[in-house]
Amino acid sequence: MPRSIAADAVPDLLRPGLRVYAPGLAGESPLFARALTARAEKAAGVHFTGVWLPGFNRADYASLHETARATAFFVGAHNRASFADGRVDFLPLSYFSIAAYMRDAMEVDLALLHTSPPDDAGRLSLGIANDFTPEVLNRPCVKVAHINPLMPRTVGAATVALGDVDYVVEEPCPLPGEDNGAIDPVFAAIGRHVAGLVRDGDTVEVGIGRVQGVLAALHAKRHLALHAGAVTDPLLGLVNAGALRAGAGAVTAGIAWGSPALYDFVTDNPTVRFAPVSHTHNVRVIGALPRFVAINTVIEVDLLGQANAEMVGGRQISSAGGLTDFMRGARVSPGGFSVIALEAAAKGGTVSRIVPALTEGTAVSAARGDVDYVVTEHGVADLRHASVGRRAEALIAVAAPPFRDDLTRAWQDRRRRM
Repeated sequence: MPRSIAADAVPDLLRPGLRVYAPGLAGESPLFARALTARAEKAAGVHFTGVWLPGFNRADYASLHETARATAFFVGAHNRASFADGRVDFLPLSYFSIAAYMRDAMEVDLALLHTSPPDDAGRLSLGIANDFTPEVLNRPCVKVAHINPLMPRTVGAATVALGDVDYVVEEPCPLPGEDNGAIDPVFAAIGRHVAGLVRDGDTVEVGIGRVQGVLAALHAKRHLALHAGAVTDPLLGLVNAGALRAGAGAVTAGIAWGSPALYDFVTDNPTVRFAPVSHTHNVRVIGALPRFVAINTVIEVDLLGQANAEMVGGRQISSAGGLTDFMRGARVSPGGFSVIALEAAAKGGTVSRIVPALTEGTAVSAARGDVDYVVTEHGVADLRHASVGRRAEALIAVAAPPFRDDLTRAWQDRRRRM
């Protein structure tokens, strides 16, 4: 049986040279993060790996000590200083590729887990955070579990036997998350255009963040299914509106992130099936789903149809995440397609998100051949089967009106040089 320890004793398990898996999103234990921060000297020489999302996870494990290092798959405000100092190794992989890396290449000596209490069979559930941690459970490493009475048991989530855990900390701690049910008015307007593309009976994926606001426009649809990396509070609106298909497994997701009401809804609820990233982001799995509609957002789209989801002014501020996994899966799905949903302008309407060309040095997160529709609050640009000229015209038509003339002139100049 595992040894029971206090949270403040977790840092004592670290030593120089150790490779530590520290999960992100709701898999991150706030209790463990606080304990490591309070005794940061114990992180000397330790290398941390995890999928920590900008705007969701705020711990920077590489900053705990000047000799600590981290492997990360996103760069954001939380770890920018460490990345700039060379203490973060950034791997620009898609979600599915991250899972493969963790399964096949990641070195791990100690894994931090955030679980539910054991069931009658003595198994701990990963609950609302079933994305990447399943790839670690069978690895021969020291496992340290924060058994949190507030972590719900969920259908489909991976489990680990209590006897296979080496150390446990049993203490209640509020789950990470936030009430994200408020709908962004711009994405509500975008959602109304998206709703004209989505059909009754479709299987829909919507990325995490503000783009979840498009779900409010789908309340009048019927028999929808969701297959996504994450579910958040707008799921509850779909449920209450009767938009989901009946039966178990209408929703498949890797994680939940939201309010206590959302966490109550997914507890032991067969409607919501949790699955690992190796399933949710698997192009073969997605391609086998008829009429799969992938709806995601990016930072900007240029007039060729290329999308940038991760850089501003040449600086890395995020990562492409699961964007390309879902877009390519939608392309394979019979009757499926992908949608890039983005507001037409940023910074109070002063910066167009439809741009003549991506800035030199900017990564192309989605190639132009992978983009089907681009939707802003001004309408829908259908890029399928469109020539380069028709693509540019369609994109200019959904740009913010003050920028359209400049975009037209920029395209005319670019076209002459092609």
